[in-house]
Parts: sequence; structure tokens; C-alpha cells
Amino acid sequence: MCCIVALMGLVGPRVAFLFAWIFTDEVSRSIDGFWLKALGLIFLPWTALFWAIAWAPVQEVTGFGWFLVFFGVALDVASYGSGAYNRKSS
Repeated sequence: MCCIVALMGLVGPRVAFLFAWIFTDEVSRSIDGFWLKALGLIFLPWTALFWAIAWAPVQEVTGFGWFLVFFGVALDVASYGSGAYNRKSS
């Protein structure tokens, strides 16, 4: 059961980013280029998702949006770090 919860936590932001990419125009307007979007989907899903949420057409990312982006970076780093910590402690 623990592995299923861990996998859903890993897949969650990727699925949300993929749905936002397919069904809305926010990701296409906020992130240029297919490869940058694909790399965000694979390696930094929380950061890419929060960037698409925080991005505004006129001002780009400002104010509280930067907090969301840095929070996304922290979540991505924590997800990679917790996986390494769990492998080490087992």
C-alpha cells in the first residue's frame, strides 16, 4: 500500500501538468518550446505546473507568483531527496 501512495505522489503533478498542457492554453502561453515543456513534465513537474499557474500574459511572473515557483522547486527537490533518503534507510 505504501508503494501505491508513493507512486501517486510521484505521478500527481505530472498528470496535472499534462492535463493543463492538453486541455488549457496556459502552458503553451507560459512556456516556450515543446522540449522545455517536456523536460518540465519529466524532471520538474511541480515547478512547471506552478510556473504555468503563476504566469500572467502582461507581467509574466511577479510577486506571489515567484513564491509559488520557488515552492514548486522546493517540492521537486524534496521529492527527489526523499526518494534517496528512503533508499538509504532501507
